[in-house]
Amino acid sequence: MVYAQVSTMLHLEESLFQLIAQTSSNLPPDVRKALGVAIAIETPNTQSAQALSIIATNIDMAQGEESPICQDTGMPTFVVHTPVGVNQILIRKAIRSAVAEATKKGKLRPNSVDSITGTNSGNNLGPETPLLHFEQWEEDEIEIKLILKGGGCENKNIQYSLPCEVEHLGRADRDLAGVKKCLLHSVWQAQGQGCAPGAIGVCIGSDRGHGYAVAKDQLFRTLDDLNPDAVLAKLEAEILEEANKLGVGAMGFGGKASLIGCKIAAANRLPASFFVSVAYDCWAFRRLGVRLNPETGEIVHWLYRDPSEDVKRMSEVEGFPLTGKEVVLTSPVTEEQARSLKVGDVVVINGDMYTGRDNVHHYLMHHPAPTDLNGAVLYHCGPVMLKKDDKWYVTAAGPTTSIREEPYQADVIRNFGVRVVIGKGGMGPKTLAGLKESGAVYLNGIGGAAQFYARTIKEVKGVYLEQFGIPESMWHIRVEGFAAIVTMDSHGNSLHADVEKATGAALRDL
Repeated sequence: MVYAQVSTMLHLEESLFQLIAQTSSNLPPDVRKALGVAIAIETPNTQSAQALSIIATNIDMAQGEESPICQDTGMPTFVVHTPVGVNQILIRKAIRSAVAEATKKGKLRPNSVDSITGTNSGNNLGPETPLLHFEQWEEDEIEIKLILKGGGCENKNIQYSLPCEVEHLGRADRDLAGVKKCLLHSVWQAQGQGCAPGAIGVCIGSDRGHGYAVAKDQLFRTLDDLNPDAVLAKLEAEILEEANKLGVGAMGFGGKASLIGCKIAAANRLPASFFVSVAYDCWAFRRLGVRLNPETGEIVHWLYRDPSEDVKRMSEVEGFPLTGKEVVLTSPVTEEQARSLKVGDVVVINGDMYTGRDNVHHYLMHHPAPTDLNGAVLYHCGPVMLKKDDKWYVTAAGPTTSIREEPYQADVIRNFGVRVVIGKGGMGPKTLAGLKESGAVYLNGIGGAAQFYARTIKEVKGVYLEQFGIPESMWHIRVEGFAAIVTMDSHGNSLHADVEKATGAALRDL
């Protein structure tokens, strides 16, 4: 069938908006099922079990409110298949328009930043954003798939060039045994920075650039499918089983659930090259798709999910299960209070808090603070914000990966008197030394739990450094009942270093 190039597809943009909104807020059934297995196998009353409980609650909250599961909605990646004769230029324009509208309505966080000037476009549009991949096919309907993959897990993508030396595992040769070493290492190196338990898409072969594209494309497979290649199917099952013996656990806290999926493709390569490319995705595995009527643009049916089926709750109870042993802090926090905390303590924070990510930390290295940070709680967070009647509201606010601030954090703590830093994934030896020197503490929040933490934010009291854009501004917020776990204290202890060492040993044993 050939379609007129002048077709207007009146419902196309609305269909695309629905796809974006649902992808951002509603995990597909296969991911929910895999996370349910992770929850079931985890040891009760452990830090990983607590993290998975919050994750489950957050999934329910996001779906119920149709709000972003995670505040980092990533770089939207669309894969579009069209029948011959369908106007792809029209579809490209409609996607860009729908992305801008979804950003305006808080379904996406403004994430498109000019790489030269550092300016945020504010609408997720810019050179090469969003990412669009078009292909023709011989079916009658238009198919559009979308994946939202945040920066934290994107930074844990990794590529190996075989033969090579793999940490803890020795030499990886140009064979499946060498590939297996690389894939187990890829899960280990992500730790909590990739928001475990995660999933990996893999390409064995191809060239450097296309290998990553094929690896990411594997993430469009459902987690419960079976690879048609028997050799790769066996390898996928082995990696899934053995990666969950590493002990990385949810958020890198240590535990039984480290990986929820492994999907592998093989592509021909040059004789001189043997690449293994890994696309790591977090537990907030946001991927959906639609089939569209090519004449009207209306949704014919959804991929990955059936809207007519009720979405089952992931959590039996809403909120963080308190035991009465939590340490309650009201900011500002004193040095004595910070030094009294130790790794493993669950802390509940009330009072004022300030967000600060990459641009804020860099700014503070060269300028006075825009407000008094003595005794402050500094939250590594780039929230999704909406403005109504000249007042700001937070719609999603989970922690970002903290290791990016490692070059700055100890100096910021020392120079401005910050007592509590909150993020996810942990920080390195320079920050650990800074905590000990200054009397401060690092708390690990649950990455991706953007709705869970947004509910604790009762007021936006102000904003500083707005020139950096919404995610990178310093937001002054007031919280009640903000729960996180001490993973680095002022006595030189780091849960992250301990887990990395223990899982490294487990990796070597495997």
